[in-house]
Amino acid sequence: MKSCLRAVAILIAAITAAFSQPTEGTMAINLSMEHPATHYYHVVFHTEGLKGDAQDFKLPAWTPGYYRIMDYSKNLVNFRASDGAGHSLDWSKTAKNTWHVDSHNAQSITVSYDVYAFNPFVAESFLDDTRGYITPASLFLHVAGRIQHPVTLAIHPYSGWNTVALGLDPVAGQPNTFSAPDFDLLYDCPILMGNQEVRSFEVQGIPHALVIENVTNVDHAKITADLKRMVESAVRIIGEIPYRHYTFLAMGAGGGGIEHLTSAAMMFNGSTLSDPAGYSRWLSFVAHEYFHTYNVKRIRPIALGPFDYDKENYTDMLWVSEGFTVYYEDLILVRAGLMTRDQYFERVQKNIQHYENSPGHLIQSAAESSFDTWIKGMNRGEYFSNTTISYYDKGAALGLLLDLKIRNETANRRSLDDVMRALYQKYYKERKRGFTDQEFREECESAAGIPLSEVFEYATTVSDIDYRKYFAYAGLDIDVAPVAQPGAFLGADAQFQDGSLVISSVEWESPAQHAGLMAQDQILALDGTRVNAKSLEETLKSKKAADKIHVLLSRRGAVREIDVVLGQKMERSFKVKPAGSPNSLQTTILDDWLKQQ
Repeated sequence: MKSCLRAVAILIAAITAAFSQPTEGTMAINLSMEHPATHYYHVVFHTEGLKGDAQDFKLPAWTPGYYRIMDYSKNLVNFRASDGAGHSLDWSKTAKNTWHVDSHNAQSITVSYDVYAFNPFVAESFLDDTRGYITPASLFLHVAGRIQHPVTLAIHPYSGWNTVALGLDPVAGQPNTFSAPDFDLLYDCPILMGNQEVRSFEVQGIPHALVIENVTNVDHAKITADLKRMVESAVRIIGEIPYRHYTFLAMGAGGGGIEHLTSAAMMFNGSTLSDPAGYSRWLSFVAHEYFHTYNVKRIRPIALGPFDYDKENYTDMLWVSEGFTVYYEDLILVRAGLMTRDQYFERVQKNIQHYENSPGHLIQSAAESSFDTWIKGMNRGEYFSNTTISYYDKGAALGLLLDLKIRNETANRRSLDDVMRALYQKYYKERKRGFTDQEFREECESAAGIPLSEVFEYATTVSDIDYRKYFAYAGLDIDVAPVAQPGAFLGADAQFQDGSLVISSVEWESPAQHAGLMAQDQILALDGTRVNAKSLEETLKSKKAADKIHVLLSRRGAVREIDVVLGQKMERSFKVKPAGSPNSLQTTILDDWLKQQ
C-alpha cells in the first residue's frame, strides 16, 4: 500500500510541475460583436513580455463538462499576428488547433481572429441579435505552456444589450471587464449577453444571480425563491460554500447544461415550466448542474484536472461524477421541500427502468460507459441501446445503493453525505487534487466500516443487482418481477420520414432481428395494407405473441417480403413503495434519508 501511495504522490508532483508555468508579462483579450447577424465574434488577444523567437497560440479541442472532442478550431478564421509596432508577423498552422507565430523576440504580440458561432447548444458558442452565448474554450486562444497565466477579458457587447453575465470577477472601474487568475478558470466561465432578466438572492451572505430569458409564463419571483431553497439544501450536504459569487445562466431555445466553478449554463424550453411536472423536471436539471459545483468541479477523479485541452481525458469514474449528481439532484429537492417522497420514488423508478430494460445493460458496465463516453456517449447510432448504457442512470442507482448500505451498516450514523464531505475536505481542500479510483473506494468503505465489494462489482461488471436487499434497508420494497407488456412485441423502432416509415433501430435478440429486419429499411405495407404514421403501433396492439406479421419493405431500392413471428415483451416496473412493518432502524434510515431540512 505504501508503494502505491508513493507512486500516486510522484505522479501528482509530476503533473503539478508540468502545469506550473511562468507568468511574466501580461495577457489581455478584447471581445466584440458589431455585426451579430453574421454570427461572428471578433477577438483581439494582446500579450506583453513573452520571451522567445516564436510562440504557439492554441485553441482547446473540447470544453470541460462535455466529454467529447469538439474541434472548435474549425470555426476560427481570419487569423492575424503583429508586433507592438503594428508590423505583421509570419505565422503557420502546425496542428488543427495551433497557430505558430514567428515573434522574433517581440515584447508585444497581438493576434486577432473571428469565430463563427451559430449553434444553440450549451457546449458551443452562439451569436445573433437576440443573444450572445460563449463557451470560452471555443473562442479564446491561449499561449502554449502558459495556461496558468493571468488574463483580463474586456467585452464590448452588441449595442442595445444591457446584460453581460459570467462567473469571473469584475475589474473595478472598467465596465464589462473581468479578470481570471489563469486560462483554466477563463475556460470554465461561460458568458451570456443580451437583455435577460437578472434576479438576485443570497445564501449565507454569498450573492447568487439568476440570469434568465424566454420564460414568461412562470413567476420569476417563485423561481428565485425555489432556487434559493435548492441552494441551501445542497450547501447543507457539504457544509460550506466554496465560491465568492455564483451565477445561473438560464437560456431558452437550445439544449444541454454544463457545470462550472462559479456558474452553470443551461438551455431549455421555457414553455414547459408552466406545467407542474415540467417545472419539477427543470428544478432537478438546475439542482444537477448546481451540485456539480461540489461533485466534479471540486470533488473529482484525478483525471478531471489539470486538463489536457488537446485530447481526451479518460476516467472510469463518471458514474460517480455524473451519476451521483443525478442521485443528489432529487434528494436535494426532497430535503428542500420542493419534491414529495412519492415523486422521488417515481424518479428512482424511471431511472432504473431506463437502463435495466435496455439490452445494453447486459453489455456495458458503468465504468466502461464512463471511459467510452468520449467515443460513444454522443455518437448514437442504430445499435446504441443494444450495446451501451448511461453512466448517469446506473451511477445514480449505485449512489442510492451505497447510501443505503452505509446507513444500514452504521445504524444510520454515517451516509454517502459523509463520504462526499470527506472527499471534499481531504482531496479538494487539503491535498488540492482529485482522488484515484482506489481512494474513492477507501473513503466509501471507511464510512461503512466494512468492505463494499458487491456494490463496486456492480459498477465494474454487468452482474444483476439485488435491488430488493438494498431498498429493504430503508423499509422499502421494489418490484423486480418481469411482467408481460400489452400487445405483441416486434423489437423495431420506426419513424415516419418524408412519407416513409423507416426503421431506426432493431433490438438485440428481438423477433425483428431474428427475422432479418434492419435499420434503414422502409416499411411499405403490413399484412398487405399500406402503412401510415400509426400503422405499426396499431398493428402490434391488435396482435398477440406467436402471431405472424407479413412485412413488405424496401431495402436500398430493392423490394423484399419478410414474415416475422411476433413475441411477448417482458419488462420490470421497479416500482418503489413502503414495505409492511418496518423495524426501528429501517424507519430511522428512511426518515433521515428523505427528511425535509
